Amino acid sequence: MSLRKTRLRDEHSEVDTGPLNDILFILLMFFLMISTLANPNVIKMSVPRAKSDTKQKQSVVVSVDKKKNYFVGSRKINPDSLESVLRKYINEGDSIKPAVVINADSVAQWGEIVRVMKVARKLGATTSATVSGSE
Repeated sequence: MSLRKTRLRDEHSEVDTGPLNDILFILLMFFLMISTLANPNVIKMSVPRAKSDTKQKQSVVVSVDKKKNYFVGSRKINPDSLESVLRKYINEGDSIKPAVVINADSVAQWGEIVRVMKVARKLGATTSATVSGSE
């Protein structure tokens, strides 16, 4: 019997796992980064909800054409009665600020638009203006 043959059978062959560890680490980092980019809504937030419907003010549309004609909605009004007509739509004591949208012709004078804005702000409303092209 030869003892040397048994010694050769008892030896263990090892696999070098250093490069395998490097590859697994790179893959892990890659999947972690991609998973955070793939789902932008990672943070879950609870948004408060109202128990009852809130009262919403309608916006009042004031139009000014190139001939200095004023319209509240589709009704033509006298420029001197603008404040009294807008007062009907805007309640000053109301907690919700109403909005006045001003549609003006592109050749309308800016002074007319500013006049409507001043009256609306005096009554406590917010304003926004749009200018459209003329024929």
